[in-house]
Amino acid sequence: MHVGMGDCNSESDDCLKDFYISNYILQEESHVESVSYVPSCPAIVFINSKSGGQLGGNLLTTYRELLNPNQVFDLSEEAPDKVLHRIYGNLEKLKVEGDEFAQEIQKKLRLIVAGGDGTASWLLGVVSDLKLSQPPPIATVPLGTGNNLHFSFGWGKKNPGTDSQSVKLFLNKVRKAKEMKIDSWHILMRMKAPTKGVCDPIAPLELPHSLHAFHRVSRTDSMNKEGYHTFRGGFWNYFSMGMDAQVSYAFHSERKLHPERFKNQLVNQSNYLKLGCKQGWFCASLFHPSSKNIAQFAKIKISKRGGQWEDLPIPPSIRSIVCLNLPSFSGGLNPWGTPSGRKGQDLTAPFVDDGLLEVVGFKDAWHGLVLLHPKGHGTRLAQANKIRFKFHMGAADHTFMRLDGEPWKQPLPVDDDTVEIEISHFHQVKMLAAENCRSKSVYDPSSPIKHGDDDDSSEEYSDDDSEERRKLGAADTFRFPDNVDISHLI
Repeated sequence: MHVGMGDCNSESDDCLKDFYISNYILQEESHVESVSYVPSCPAIVFINSKSGGQLGGNLLTTYRELLNPNQVFDLSEEAPDKVLHRIYGNLEKLKVEGDEFAQEIQKKLRLIVAGGDGTASWLLGVVSDLKLSQPPPIATVPLGTGNNLHFSFGWGKKNPGTDSQSVKLFLNKVRKAKEMKIDSWHILMRMKAPTKGVCDPIAPLELPHSLHAFHRVSRTDSMNKEGYHTFRGGFWNYFSMGMDAQVSYAFHSERKLHPERFKNQLVNQSNYLKLGCKQGWFCASLFHPSSKNIAQFAKIKISKRGGQWEDLPIPPSIRSIVCLNLPSFSGGLNPWGTPSGRKGQDLTAPFVDDGLLEVVGFKDAWHGLVLLHPKGHGTRLAQANKIRFKFHMGAADHTFMRLDGEPWKQPLPVDDDTVEIEISHFHQVKMLAAENCRSKSVYDPSSPIKHGDDDDSSEEYSDDDSEERRKLGAADTFRFPDNVDISHLI
């Protein structure tokens, strides 16, 4: 087999051939190669070269030196949905032509994404929306500040080395990793897009990668009138609102203005702590309107699996609320902890595939410090399959929200405007879990809770809402290329 790398045949680098993908698989116009070795762990690598200061760019260089440069993509140059549409289109074409090697590559394919939580969620959304017949599992390289998603699945939270040896060690972990399904969550935000005010300019909103303008409200919805828009998206780790998101927003804004001050993870974490003090997270501030308690500007309803909507009482001291899917928040802390299961409580341990979000509240950062204790936790409010936020008119002109590490400043209702957010269980996606994985599956033999095989509650929604809810908006559904004859396929 032509491997394409002079040093990959040496004993120390022999493993690299198990990840290598030939050009003719990646590029439709390439000449079909004769191959005698099927890689056991072929991988497409996506790297956010702007993450981790200089680390992203250095990592990009190393991966391209070790593997086929054409299987390593810079996310600042090409979006993952475009890449995967092209590669899967070529794979289907080759399979129809009887190429067994292409079939094996598709069956064993894995994705590696290097970046922070926002970058990882971007790729997860794309894979979910492509709706592939064999969606590939995903491994994550921690290049962000918090790296909560990475930490949850055993990939660590510290930024990695970028030298050849470090990359080889990581690839070896990818080879040994096990597949694990996790819940995907759909978020729908309906609002009147303002043209002026405290968040000006607001149209379009500066939203995370995982939120997308839909520009349509269901015909049966009371908000189906001119000027109202729907934003939809997905998340896999958490949605949060309040003071924690405000600090995150301040951090991201500072980093955007002064990128030279945010060159490594340790400095970033120090800057984050300083901003937390300035923003009033350790001491409620009279100068920050979002220091208001959550109950002052939002009404929250929840629904458990297949149940009716019910009000969720929020204690008046809660200034931050987190809807959590994974056991890692703010750099590896677990806000939910492990409930004792006392009589009269229906709260369970958190699982990443049970179709439930853990809803946790915090009073301030001092409250959050209890998480440093092995049995510490925030204020456990509920476990829910669906959550709805409706914001009170005139209570505040804005608040701050965060979705998988990406914050934004959200205008709140003025006069007769309406802002609503609804979170609901969507589907599941496959992750790769390393040896030190902290996430727990409800299907693990040691789990005290047993579920059926259904992992999807999206069928509960009406036909009028299905167009809004059946996608996350991250990518177009994959379709066979026009030049592929599928008439003989079943």
